[in-house]
Amino acid sequence: MRKIRVGLVNPDALPGPILQSILPLLNIYYLERIEETALKKGLSTQAIWRRLWDELMKTRPSSLESVTCWRAKFMEAFFSHVLRGTIDVSSDRRLCDQRFSPLLHSSRHVRQLTICNMLQGATELVAEPNRRVLETLASSLHTLKFRHLLFSDVAAQQSLRQLLHQLIHHGAVSQVSLYSWPVPESALFILILTMSAGFWQPGPGGPPCRLCGEASRGRAPSRDEGSLLLGSRRPRRDAAERCAAALMASRRKSEAKQTARAAPTTRVTRRSTQESLTAGGTDPKRDLHPPATSYEAPGTKQPPSAPATTSSASASSSTSSSKRAPASSAPQSKPLKRFKRAAGKKGPRTRQGSGAESEDLYDFVFIVAGEKEDGEEMEIGEVACGALDGSDPSCLGLPALEASQRFRSISTLELFTVPLSTEAALTLCHLLSSWVSLESLTLSYNGLGSNIFRLLDSLRALSGQAGCRLRALHLSDLFSPLPILELTRAIVRALPLLRVLSIRVDHPSQRDNPAVPGNAGPTSHIIGDEEIPENCLEQLEMGFPRGAQPAPLLCSVLKASGSLQQLSLDSATFASPQDFGLVLQTLKEYNLALKRLSFHDMNLADCQSEVLFLLQNLTLQEITFSFCRLFEKRPAQFLPEMVAAMKGNSTLKGLRLPGNRLGNAGLLALADVFSEDSSSSLCQLDISSNCIKPDGLLEFAKRLERWGRGAFGHLRLFQNWLDQDAVTAREAIRRLRATCHVVSDSWDSSQAFADYVSTM
Repeated sequence: MRKIRVGLVNPDALPGPILQSILPLLNIYYLERIEETALKKGLSTQAIWRRLWDELMKTRPSSLESVTCWRAKFMEAFFSHVLRGTIDVSSDRRLCDQRFSPLLHSSRHVRQLTICNMLQGATELVAEPNRRVLETLASSLHTLKFRHLLFSDVAAQQSLRQLLHQLIHHGAVSQVSLYSWPVPESALFILILTMSAGFWQPGPGGPPCRLCGEASRGRAPSRDEGSLLLGSRRPRRDAAERCAAALMASRRKSEAKQTARAAPTTRVTRRSTQESLTAGGTDPKRDLHPPATSYEAPGTKQPPSAPATTSSASASSSTSSSKRAPASSAPQSKPLKRFKRAAGKKGPRTRQGSGAESEDLYDFVFIVAGEKEDGEEMEIGEVACGALDGSDPSCLGLPALEASQRFRSISTLELFTVPLSTEAALTLCHLLSSWVSLESLTLSYNGLGSNIFRLLDSLRALSGQAGCRLRALHLSDLFSPLPILELTRAIVRALPLLRVLSIRVDHPSQRDNPAVPGNAGPTSHIIGDEEIPENCLEQLEMGFPRGAQPAPLLCSVLKASGSLQQLSLDSATFASPQDFGLVLQTLKEYNLALKRLSFHDMNLADCQSEVLFLLQNLTLQEITFSFCRLFEKRPAQFLPEMVAAMKGNSTLKGLRLPGNRLGNAGLLALADVFSEDSSSSLCQLDISSNCIKPDGLLEFAKRLERWGRGAFGHLRLFQNWLDQDAVTAREAIRRLRATCHVVSDSWDSSQAFADYVSTM
C-alpha cells in the first residue's frame, strides 16, 4: 500500500522531511522521477544511488574515475545489463515495476554504449517494440564502443547496419572506438568504418529507413551525385576506392546469398580468370596511374594530387597480399604467422559448396587466400579485391562505392589493438582522404607496417580538403618502417593544422637507411630533407624505441612548432649530453609558449647542468622528471644546486619527480624550496616511488610547519616505504594535511620488492 500511495501522491505536495524519509523506499523508477522535486527541496539522492550501485552492480569504479552523478552512472550501467540480459529485473523489488520499461526508462541517461562479442543487443535495439528506445538513444548517445568482437552472422550485421544508421546518420553519436579485436572480420570491420564515415546503403531485403524521407527512400544517388560525394571525376578509381567498392559489393553479394539460400559461389582459377579478362580486352598486369583524388564538396577547391606512383604501388600491394601475410610493421627474418580463426569456428576450406556458409567469404579471402599458389582456386571476391595485379573490379560488373548515400559522420575514431590487413588499411585510407568531419584519430597497435605511407598520403589529401577538422592524431605501434623522428616530420608536414600529436614506436627500425617497400611507392614526398613549414602544433608526445636519436631532426620539428605548449619525451636517448642540451636550447629559443615539459624513463644522470638549465627557465609552469635517475651521480652537490635554482624560479607551479630515488636526505633538502627566503610558487609536488621512509616524511612535515608556509596544493606520495612504520607515517600525513592536500596509498613495499626479485 505504501508503494501505491507514493505513486499517486504529488511529490511537490510532500514536506521535505517526509520526502526524505520515503526516498530510500522507492524503486529506481519512482526515485528517478522524483529527482527534480528532491533537488528543489534541497535533498540529494546521490547517497541512495551510490548504495544501489554497490548493492546491485557490485563493482567498484576505477580510482581514476571521478563520478559526478551516481544516478546517471547507475542508469547507464543498468541499461547495458538489461540489454545484454546479465541482470534479472524481477530478482529485486527495486528494479521491478510492471508500469515501466527498464530500457526505455533508462535510455535517456545513456551517453556511452558498448557492444561486445557477437553484437549482442544490436538486434534487440532495432526491433519494432524498442523503437522508442532507439529514438531516445539517437538523441542521448555520444560514444559507441566495440570490444572483443567475434565472428557474426549476416542477420546480426544487418541489424548493426540499421543501428549505426540511426545512431550515427540520424543521431548524435560522435565517437566510435574499437578495442581488442585480434582477428577482425573484414566484412564487419568495413561495415563499421563505412557507416562511421557517413556512407549508407540498405542491405539486401532490409527495410527502408523511415527517417531518410519519402523522396530518397530506397533511392541510390545518381552518377553525378556519387561523383560529388567521392570526387570520382576521373576514368579510373584509385586502389583504395577499388578495394572499398569490391569489399562492399562482395559483402552485399554474400548477404543476398545468405538470405535467398542460393547455390554455392562460383569458383574460378586465377589463370582462367586472367585469360578471360585478357581475351575480353583487359590486361590484368597493366600499370595503372590514376590521379589521386578525394572528396570535393561543390564549389570547393580540389587539393593537389598525390604522385601517381603511390596509387600504382597501392594496386600492386593488393596483389602481393594474396601471396603473403599482411604487411608487418618490422622486417622479419622468417615469414610472419597468419592469424588463425577463433576456436570453434570452421573456416571455409571445404571445396563442396552446398555446406559452406557464405558468411565465411571474407575469412576465405583474407586468411586462406594468402596461402594459395598461383594455380589454386580463388573466390570471385578475392579476385575483385585486387588479386589480379591492379585490374579494375568494375570489369567484373561489381557496383562501386558511389552507390552509397552519404550522411552525417563521426568526429572521433579510435582503433585499439585491431590488426589491419592491407585491404582494411586501403579502405581506411580511402575513407580518411575525404573524412572532413573527423577531428580526432587514434590508431594504436594496428600493425600498419608499410601501409603507414598510404596513411600519410590519405592524411595529406584530407589536409587539402576545404573544411578539414582533424586536429588530434594518436599513433602507436610495435614497429615502424620509418624512424620515429622521420615519421613525426612527415606527419607534421602532411597536417600543418594539427594541434595534438602523440606518436609512439616500441621497437627500433631494423634498417639504418629505411628504403620504402616496392609496394608502397617512392617516398621522396614523405621523408624529404626540406625544412618543415610552420605548423599549429600545441601538444607533442613522443615515445621512442631503443637507440640514440638524432637531435637535429627533433630540433627541426621543434623549430617549426612555435605554438607548442606541452612537450613529452618518453624513453628518448641522445648520443651525448650536448645533443640533449641542443634540444633544450632549441626549446628556449623557438618555443616561447611552452608551459609543460615532461621526461620519462630517460637517463639524465650525466645531464645535471641541462636539468639546472631547465629549472631556471622562467616560462615553464610544470616540469616532470619521471624515472630519470636524476640523483644517481653527485647527489650531495647536485641537490643544493637544484634547490637553489627552484628557489629563484617564481613561475614554476608543478614539479614531478617520481622514481628518482630521492630518499629521506633528498626530501629534506627539497624542503628548503619552501623556506622563508624562497621566491618559489611551487604548488604541486610529486615524490612517488622515491624510497621515502616514515621518519623522513615526518621531518619534512615539521619543517613545513616551522616555516609557516600556507597550503601549497597537492603532494603525491604513492609507492613509498611508509608501511615500515605505520604510526609515524599516519602522524606525518596528519601534519602534512594542514598545509597541503596529500594523496597516498597503502603500498606493501616488502611484497613489491619480492615481486621485483622474482622477475629478475
